[in-house]
Amino acid sequence: MSVMRLFDLSGKAAIVTGGGRGLGAAMAVGLAEAGADIAIVTNTASAEETAAAVRAFGRKAIIIQADVSNRDALPGIVEQTIAAFGKIDILVNNAGIIRRTPAADHSYEDWQAVIDINLNSVFVLSQIVGKQMIEQGSGKIINIASMLSFQGGVNVPGYTSSKHAVAGLTKALASEWASKGVQVNAIAPGYMSTDNTEALRNDEVRYNQILGRIAAGRWGEAEDLVGPAVFLASSASDYMSGHVMAVDGGWLVK
Repeated sequence: MSVMRLFDLSGKAAIVTGGGRGLGAAMAVGLAEAGADIAIVTNTASAEETAAAVRAFGRKAIIIQADVSNRDALPGIVEQTIAAFGKIDILVNNAGIIRRTPAADHSYEDWQAVIDINLNSVFVLSQIVGKQMIEQGSGKIINIASMLSFQGGVNVPGYTSSKHAVAGLTKALASEWASKGVQVNAIAPGYMSTDNTEALRNDEVRYNQILGRIAAGRWGEAEDLVGPAVFLASSASDYMSGHVMAVDGGWLVK
């Protein structure tokens, strides 16, 4: 097989949660450019712009309005995707939220909201989609972890706990499903210019502290995840399972 064909996603069908904006939108459009049809799952954000960008590459796009924190809504995401595309080859568990409060004051409501979206939805949706992939003997699941899958962070105990757990879940699923043709890996973005980091970027002192540790000398952009996402969704990564890939501009090594 030629090198370029290793990255070709033609004929593949993907679900991207949180695909209406930010990192999810960039990855959804990148997967479409590589050839995949996309089910864009969104709750609060409009996904029309993402869908239009997908279709501009000649790929199919559907928009699924769903709250992934509601476990009862998750089977419907899978059903709608299969109805539209006939199968699911790629799942990107990208939807996530963050609540910033010192640990001593972090409310249980904030804790639960973060865990429901960042962890519980990832497990349940992976479980449902994983069964489909095991039946067809192939599939790629890409979880979105974080730098806080490796570190403690400040004022984000719920988020940090959820992202540590996402890394562990990635490894647990990979250990069971790699032999069944299903690769489960994760991307751990560094400090990215997204809605989730707006508070940090607006804090000049904290912004510069973070920038000073990024070896690349800049914060990440959503487009920085496109290549890694296509790689993990494609045949190029068929022998990778359970890996948490840091895409961090060198944050962890500096």
